[in-house]
Amino acid sequence: MARLRTRKHKVVLSRSAGGDVGITFMLTILGLFMILPMIYVISQSIKPLDELWMYPPRFFAMNPTFSNFRDLFTLMNDSWVPFSRYIFNTIFTTFCGTFGHLFIASMCAYALSKIRFPGHRAIFKTIQTSLMFHSTVTAVTSFILMSALHMIDTYFAIIVPAWGYTLGLYLMKQFMDTAVPDTVLESARLDGAGELRTYWVIAMPMVKPAWLTLIIECFRTLWNAGASTYIYSEQLKSFNYAIGQITAGGIKRQGASAAATVLMMLVPITVFVITQSNIIETMGASGMKD
Repeated sequence: MARLRTRKHKVVLSRSAGGDVGITFMLTILGLFMILPMIYVISQSIKPLDELWMYPPRFFAMNPTFSNFRDLFTLMNDSWVPFSRYIFNTIFTTFCGTFGHLFIASMCAYALSKIRFPGHRAIFKTIQTSLMFHSTVTAVTSFILMSALHMIDTYFAIIVPAWGYTLGLYLMKQFMDTAVPDTVLESARLDGAGELRTYWVIAMPMVKPAWLTLIIECFRTLWNAGASTYIYSEQLKSFNYAIGQITAGGIKRQGASAAATVLMMLVPITVFVITQSNIIETMGASGMKD
């Protein structure tokens, strides 16, 4: 039998040192390959305008400059709607939509997974069926519903649909089926815990990987949302929409557009980096035996 190697007094797989080096080298190459688009976007943002339209294009900037960022802030100051308003709209709708969706999806998933009430299977089948339809298919129906509820041209037109994303509910329910043992919940109920306390204190910490993933996905979708069909007032539109308006200004605004793209990219990346380590940690520690 191959001898197991130890690292910091812990037994590791019986893999050779050459295998470790090979895997590390392969993962490094793949990581560099996947980070290339991000590096290219940053390089574009510090290129002067003549280099942006150079042919053949260069990957790295030959004469890096921060004039694109200065031009972006100049355009922000000249806008008749302050850019701070666009930024506030994006932050407000993103946070309200993300955490509202997390709360509602997790509560519904807990009920469908751990409470046997009449019709729960039919409800879950309906949720599964709804995943087959793209938002474009239901656009007319959604608009009629929003209009009937007087949510057109309000923040609710973006926030409320985010609360009802069925994909997050489906993922949470599936994860609760496998990661939350019924015996643990039964023990909590025997100790006198109500359903709400059982859900919040017992179930939610055990499905931390699921709701962290849900936060990342919902946050990314709402943060990158552009012009909405339900929003008409300029004061309620998003920062991504404002970037689109900058890009529509023609060739002379391509530098400012590249700088704005970098700013939009930083926040989702920061959120992912913060939560990614927690996902890996909790995935490794979430195994339980009945």
